[in-house]
Amino acid sequence: MASDSDSGFLLELDDIRAGYGRAALVLRGLTVRVPAGAVVCLVGPNGAGKSTVLKVASGLLAPRSGRVLVDGVDVTGRGPQQLLAAGVAHVLQGHSVFREMTVAENVLLGGYTIKDKAVVAERADFVRDLFPLVAERWTSLAGLLSGGQQKQVEFARSLMVRPRVVLLDEPSMGLDPKTTGVVFEQIVRMREAGTAVLLVEQNARRALETADIGCVLDLGRVHISGPARELLADPQLGELYLGGRPAQPPATPKR
Repeated sequence: MASDSDSGFLLELDDIRAGYGRAALVLRGLTVRVPAGAVVCLVGPNGAGKSTVLKVASGLLAPRSGRVLVDGVDVTGRGPQQLLAAGVAHVLQGHSVFREMTVAENVLLGGYTIKDKAVVAERADFVRDLFPLVAERWTSLAGLLSGGQQKQVEFARSLMVRPRVVLLDEPSMGLDPKTTGVVFEQIVRMREAGTAVLLVEQNARRALETADIGCVLDLGRVHISGPARELLADPQLGELYLGGRPAQPPATPKR
């Protein structure tokens, strides 16, 4: 049996074909791999299949063909609870906090499957250290937090089960630029804490600035992939997928 120590990948989606009901396929032979300790971002136009990739990866949508592997183990067709147990946590698009519950109650819900209270307490201490805002607002009602603060609560909740990889679907949706910056800083903190991240984000430039690896999706396939910084610097990709040309360094004055 393979493991991430053998392949270097925590999560692999191999030649995935997937869609909804009898409709045409959304993913058409897509392959994405997430190495240990890396942030991989999926960018591309609307309808490219980015959120569908995360649904397949978390077990919300069974692929019609292809394989999903976690730590080298084939988990194709397993449901969300089994994928969570295998180490894949999914933070959905939008806000999913329970507004009438405290931050503490929201976060601790992420550890409801853990029977050992000492382990729950240890994980709670870990996420409070990782997300200082969560510690500061531990006893506050989640509904009183801003959108960016609520997103940090969702991140903390997802880490309660010590996942190997976290799937993030449009974490900056509806947030102002300053708050978006804070959210991406927290994604970096997650990576530094040893959690791999597979990120879907419409703010393609900001996502690629944060990520290690970028994958540009188009028509249900990976159009191009590589080091995120190289994709950012590609003028053709900038024109087609990233909302214009990349910023150019100032010209050297002529002497």
